[in-house]
Amino acid sequence: MAILLIIISALVDAYIYGGIVRRKGRRSAWSIAYAVSSILCWAFLAVTLCMPRRSAETDILEVMWMLYSYLSIYVVKIIYLIFSLFGIWPLFKKERPWPTGIFVGLPIGIVCFIAMWYGATIGRNEIQTTRVTIESENLPKAFDGYRIVQFSDAHVGTWGNDTAFISRLVDSINCLKPDVIFFTGDIVNRRTEELKPFVSVFSRLKAKDGVYSILGNHDYGDYVDWDNDGLKKRNLDALIKYQKQMGWKLLNNDRAFITNGNDTIVIIGVENWGEPPFKQYGNLDKAYPYSKDSIYNVNDSRYKILLSHNPEHWNQHVSHETNIDLTLSGHTHAMQIIIGKNKWRWSPSQYIYEQWGGLYNRETKDGRPVRIYVNIGCGEVGAPYRIGATSEITEITLRRYSPNGKE
Repeated sequence: MAILLIIISALVDAYIYGGIVRRKGRRSAWSIAYAVSSILCWAFLAVTLCMPRRSAETDILEVMWMLYSYLSIYVVKIIYLIFSLFGIWPLFKKERPWPTGIFVGLPIGIVCFIAMWYGATIGRNEIQTTRVTIESENLPKAFDGYRIVQFSDAHVGTWGNDTAFISRLVDSINCLKPDVIFFTGDIVNRRTEELKPFVSVFSRLKAKDGVYSILGNHDYGDYVDWDNDGLKKRNLDALIKYQKQMGWKLLNNDRAFITNGNDTIVIIGVENWGEPPFKQYGNLDKAYPYSKDSIYNVNDSRYKILLSHNPEHWNQHVSHETNIDLTLSGHTHAMQIIIGKNKWRWSPSQYIYEQWGGLYNRETKDGRPVRIYVNIGCGEVGAPYRIGATSEITEITLRRYSPNGKE
């Protein structure tokens, strides 16, 4: 990817510089200024790419912000180049080319630059609460009106030691007074040390039936080059220890039961169900067996809620092989970009994930509805921005209904 970035940058700068030289001359102030600024950008990129990124001893905040700054400049240049190419074809008719790069591409590029930095300074600090009602004939009567709050993908390492945003997030969740809270993975970016400043903040989360969590692909330390396997294991052990200190109940391929009056629902938590390049840790059969010989099995009549970080787990297996009523996932972040709202929404993540944000429905072979809600997360990874994809808290109200209407 670094080589590809260098090649693209070189081609873009060569094209734009050549255009300036043709119009202004090689020794003009414009040509010299562009050449100097490009050299400085290249030097900036070289320093960024040379900084350690996978060391267990270093943080990636500086690299992340430096690379984002570089990309925000080259987004403008690339958009300018694309629109400039639209103005070339009249040359084949021996007509004067249209200056579409300057009059169309450059303004659009500047708007994108502003949007990127709005997302990095304001957008990533905003929080929205999405309210969803899920009806089920299979829901026990005592759980009619039961309220769940889900949040996901905190990636606290992106905030360094600044706990202000996470503190506001915790306050926003507590204000909803939920019956139970679910966190669906990726609490850190690369290593457990990132979580340390936030332990006391997350400890303030309160719900009648507690806080349940699972691990995401970033929680295992797979994005760090450890000196040995023992250090990696201690990193994960520390993460489990911190979550226990926070009062969270971590479900690693395990299950729990929530009782309300005489009724019970099942909470199933699997470790990260990974697709390449993510490692496979999730084991639903271990958490809640497939075998019908077991006292519990994934197709029994109990109302079941599955916590599984990656929505592809539901898409490829859970919705086809089980009657698990509701799955809660995260992982996609909607790639931290959403344009539009309500019925029409576009996100680049829709080209990767069939279920990328919001509520989705299917039916089992016997007609039983199964659903997944994909939370778009409250943190960032890779790039520190959110454009339209506001950090999300999901408030889910469960409702029981009968064929003749709600009970």
